[in-house]
Amino acid sequence: MDQPVRHPFDALSPDVLLDAVESLGYVTDGRLLALNSYENRVWQVGLEDQTPIIAKFYRPQRWSEAQILEEHAFSFELVEHEMPVVAPLRNDAGDSLFRHGDFRFALYPRKGGHAPELANPDHLLILGRFLGRLHNIGAIRPFEHRPTLTSQEFGHDAVAYVSEHFVPMDLKTSFDSLARDLLQAVDAVIASVGPVPMLRVHGDCHVGNVLWRDNAPHFIDLDDARMAPAVQDIWMLLSGERDQQARQLAEILEGYEEFRDFQNIELRLIDALRTLRMLHFSAWIARRWDDPAFPKAFPWFDSPRYWGEQILTLRNQMAELNEQPLPRL
Repeated sequence: MDQPVRHPFDALSPDVLLDAVESLGYVTDGRLLALNSYENRVWQVGLEDQTPIIAKFYRPQRWSEAQILEEHAFSFELVEHEMPVVAPLRNDAGDSLFRHGDFRFALYPRKGGHAPELANPDHLLILGRFLGRLHNIGAIRPFEHRPTLTSQEFGHDAVAYVSEHFVPMDLKTSFDSLARDLLQAVDAVIASVGPVPMLRVHGDCHVGNVLWRDNAPHFIDLDDARMAPAVQDIWMLLSGERDQQARQLAEILEGYEEFRDFQNIELRLIDALRTLRMLHFSAWIARRWDDPAFPKAFPWFDSPRYWGEQILTLRNQMAELNEQPLPRL
């Protein structure tokens, strides 16, 4: 009888995790707390007579070693410029990426804080200032190994994958037609904007990746850092109705432009980038469906109801794409 296929993370038992941390000279006390992460596995690990640390085990076969190290180098560069970024810990040799068995992992200091208040204009202004500084550093040099955000990867490839593997047959024609029209609209917007500067960005700059303390944002989890337009790190902080988003944007850009000029033409990319993220999110879940954590976390994904609702959501997004860009107030 064939043995069931196991996911690589199935081998990451508590004993393996603790052995990995202790292989770097730490003395653990056996206390483990799983943190909210699906792409990788992230744990708070208790240490004897020390503050706990955070252990991040990278998903096998997602990033190459060169791509992970480039993310770490970007974090260190930001810290050297006094940016409040939670960077990996390094050993005496300066290494930040380690291997234990089949796993690559990094350790981070534990930092507290809460999400920024997007209804607070002062928080938005300060966020804008720090993003302006972050992008000044990100523009110094390009990534050599990490990818660029493109409509091909986040849109066309994503749609092709979910259409083939997950969209129910009775909804497939509707989904494929709508997705095709959406991507044509996205590509038309990108073409109309023309070339914009690409720089190293956080890449996943939503409130869940910002810890607020000491009246300043502390950016965490640069796992999705890549080359992208500056507005990629800005639009993800916007929420609510259109007029609310316009007010939020005004505060963020006021702070941003204290340190870095912003090209207004990039505002036309916001709904295109939002559309790509929506399509990419579905494909992200679909490609991870063999990971037992995903069916547990997203039980609604593999259901006709979800895909029917997704079609309605994407139709609404098509209407948003046809709206005028958010104005600068």
